[in-house]
Amino acid sequence: MASAAETDAQAAAVANEVGINETALENRLKEQLGAEHVVVQDISGGCGQSFEAIIVSPQFEKKNTLARHRLVNSALKTEIAAIHAWTPKCFTPREWEKKQAA
Repeated sequence: MASAAETDAQAAAVANEVGINETALENRLKEQLGAEHVVVQDISGGCGQSFEAIIVSPQFEKKNTLARHRLVNSALKTEIAAIHAWTPKCFTPREWEKKQAA
């Protein structure tokens, strides 16, 4: 059985090979979800293994949180498989507008 360090090293190698970074993830989300606003942040300390994102898309209308996350995870299936942690925060354009006004 592989140690955690070996598994992390393998995941990092795949992430580098696939070209996973903040910009690549943002572009993929905009392309796949028609997202109007996307901000992806590497929260791993620079190793590219942990990301969080704010995603604003009209495709989230009439979907609960779980359905939104499934939609995002489906759009990033390959990328998510190669990283350690992924935390999306999904909003409709109307929800995002309200949040910004608060």
